[in-house]
Amino acid sequence: VSACSGFPVSIFFIIINEFCERFSYYGMKALLTLYLTNFLRWEENFATVIYHTFAALCYLTPILGAILADSWLGKYKTIVYLSIIYAIGQTVLSVGSINELTDHNWDGTPDNVSLHIALSMIGLILIALGTGGIKPCVSAFGGDQFEDDQEEQRSIFFSLFYLAINCGSLISTIITPLLKAFECGIHAKQQCYPLAFGIPAILMAVSLVVFLIGSKMYKKVKPQGNIMLQVCKCVGFAIKNRFRHRSKEYPKREHWLDWASEKYDKQLIAQTKMVLKVLFLYIPLPMFWALFDQQGSRWTLQATAMNGDFGIQLQPDQMQTANALLIVIMVPVVNSVVYPLIKKCKINFTPLKKMTVGMFFASMAFVAAAIVQVQIDKTYPVFPAAGQTQIRLINLDVLPATVQFQPQLQSVDVAPNEATGYMTFEPSKLQSLNIIYSLVNKTEPLELLEGQRYTLAFKRNLVDIDPNLILDNVTSKPADGKNLVRFLNNFPFTVNVTMDYKAFGVLPPLSASNYSVVEGRKVPYIIQASWPPYWSCTGLSKKFGYGSAYTISVDGCTNYTLDVTHFEDIAPNTVHMAWQIPQYFLLTVGEVMFSVTGLEFSYSQAPSNMKSVLQAGWLLTVAVGNIIVIIVAGASQLDKQWAEYVLFAALLLVVCIIFAIMAYFYTYIDPNEIEAQFSEEEKKDKKDQDDNEKEAEADSRM
Repeated sequence: VSACSGFPVSIFFIIINEFCERFSYYGMKALLTLYLTNFLRWEENFATVIYHTFAALCYLTPILGAILADSWLGKYKTIVYLSIIYAIGQTVLSVGSINELTDHNWDGTPDNVSLHIALSMIGLILIALGTGGIKPCVSAFGGDQFEDDQEEQRSIFFSLFYLAINCGSLISTIITPLLKAFECGIHAKQQCYPLAFGIPAILMAVSLVVFLIGSKMYKKVKPQGNIMLQVCKCVGFAIKNRFRHRSKEYPKREHWLDWASEKYDKQLIAQTKMVLKVLFLYIPLPMFWALFDQQGSRWTLQATAMNGDFGIQLQPDQMQTANALLIVIMVPVVNSVVYPLIKKCKINFTPLKKMTVGMFFASMAFVAAAIVQVQIDKTYPVFPAAGQTQIRLINLDVLPATVQFQPQLQSVDVAPNEATGYMTFEPSKLQSLNIIYSLVNKTEPLELLEGQRYTLAFKRNLVDIDPNLILDNVTSKPADGKNLVRFLNNFPFTVNVTMDYKAFGVLPPLSASNYSVVEGRKVPYIIQASWPPYWSCTGLSKKFGYGSAYTISVDGCTNYTLDVTHFEDIAPNTVHMAWQIPQYFLLTVGEVMFSVTGLEFSYSQAPSNMKSVLQAGWLLTVAVGNIIVIIVAGASQLDKQWAEYVLFAALLLVVCIIFAIMAYFYTYIDPNEIEAQFSEEEKKDKKDQDDNEKEAEADSRM
C-alpha cells in the first residue's frame, strides 16, 4: 500500500467518504421532523413517533451490518453494497418530496398524499438499512489499513475520522435548512424539500464513488467470524446447561457462565464475563439517549414557535447546529481545562462519575427546555374549545360604536378604525348583536358554529349600517415562522388587491380575501389597490414578524398613496430562539461527559477482541432510548409540552440516581492483566504438555 507521511493513502479516501456520508445523513435528518409536519401534514406527536422510529432503526441495523461484514461479506463489500442501498434510499426520499408528482390541479398541495408517504417511508427504511449497516464497518475498515506497529498513526486516523463526522454534521445542518427555505416548484412556489433532500442524495453518491476509487489501495481483511455470535452462543449454552442441571444433586458453580465450560474454552468465558459486567451497566443508559435525540424532534418543533431573527433569519431546524458547534468547542475545553482542574482539586473523577454527572446535565437541559416552553405558551393565542365560538369586532367607521351582544350578554365600545380582541361565547346563548352609532342602530342575527373564530366588520352607509360576518378559518398559529395575511376592502366600491405581485383577488365593499401565507422579513411589502382601468394606488405594509396573522383594511387613497390599517389577528412569535442556547449548552456538556467517556470506559473494561460486542451494545442503548420516546409520546396523556419535558427530566434524574448506585458497586478491572494471566497459564500448560511428551518419549526409548 502506498504511503503518505507514514499514513496509507487509502485512509484519505475513507475519511472523505465518511465526511460525505455524515453530511448526507445529518443534512437529511435535520429536515425530517418539519418535512413530516409541513409537507406530509402529520400532527406533531405522530411526526415525533415516526422520527424516533427511524432513529431507532438506524441504531438497530449496525448489529446486522457487523454480522454481515464479519461472518460473510467482509467489510469492503458490506460498505459498497449497503452504500448503494443508502444512495437509492436518499434518492427515493428526495423524489417523494416533489410536490408536482401528484399536484395535478396546481394548487401547491399534493393530490395523492399516500404516494408521497409511501415513497418517503421506503426511502427512510433504505436509509436506515444503509447508514446503520455501514456504521460499524467504516471506522473498523479504516483501522485495518494500518500495520500493528502503527499505533500512533492509527490513533491520529481516529481523531481525523471523528473530525470528519463532526464537520459533516455541522456543515450539513447549516446548509440543508437554507436550501429548504428556497422557494421552488413549477406551478406553485413552496419550500424546496426536493433540493434539500437531493443534495444529501448526491453527496451519498459522491461518498460511494470516492470509496470505490480507492478500491485497489485497500488492505482487505478476510471475514473472520463474528465474535458477537460466539458470545451469544456461549451465553445461550450456559443458560441451557444451567437449566438442565438445576436439581440439587449437581454442585453449584462460581458463576452461571461457568456452565458453558463443557463446550467453550476458559478464555472466551472469562472475556464474556467481562463484557456482560459492562453490558449490565448499560441497562440505565437508554434514558439519556431518549432525551438527547429529541433535539431533532421536540426541540425543533419548539423552535418553530420562536423568533429566529439573529440579524439574519435562522430556520428552526438550524438550531440543531448549536449542538454540533458546541461539541467541537467543548471536547477540547473539557479534556484540557475542566478535567485537569478537577484532578488538581484531588477529586477522583472516575469515568462512571463523569457519566453520572453527564446524565444530570442532560436532565437539567430538559428543565431549561420546560422553562422556555412555559414562556412560549404564554404567547399562544387561545382558540375556542369544544362548545365555544369566538368573535371579534372591527369598526371601519370614523365614529365610535357600541355593540350589545343579545340576549343581555355584554356590551362593548369600539373606537373608530379599531378592533376588539376575540371574545368567547357559547353559540347557543349568543343569538344576535345590536350595533349602535350616535344616530343609527342595527340588530344583526347570528348563527355561529362551535370551534370557529369569526370577525364582524361594520360601518355606516348613508342611512343604515353595513355589517359583514367573516369566518376566519384559522385554527392554529402559523407554522415555521411564516405569517398569514388577508385584506378587507373599506372602499365603497370593488377593488383588486395585490401585495408584492401576489394576487388577493377582486374584493367587493366590506368583503375579505382568504388568508395567504407570507414570509416574515425585515422590509415592508408593497400593497396595491386598483380599480382598472381608472386608477391604482400603492402603499406599504408593516414589517411582519414571524408566526403572526393580520387583517389589513385598505381604507382610502391620498395622492396615489394607499391608506391601510393593520389589525393583529395572531401576535407574532416573541420568545427569541437564543433562549434555546442554554438547553443546548447543558445537553452538550452532558454529551461530552456521558457519550465520549462511555465508549472509552467500555473499551478499557473489556478485551480488545470484544470491542465490536460493546459497540453493538452501546448502539443498542441509543435505539432503546428512541423507543422510550415513542412510548412516552404515544402513551402520555399530557397536553402541555412543558409537562412532557419535566416528565423526561424527572425520569432521567431517577435513572441517574440508579446508575450512581450501580457505579458505586462497580470494581474496575484491567482486561490486559486477565489476558496475560491466561497466556501465562497457556504457556505453563504447553510446557507441562511438552515435558510430559518428552518423558513419555524417554520412557518409550528405554
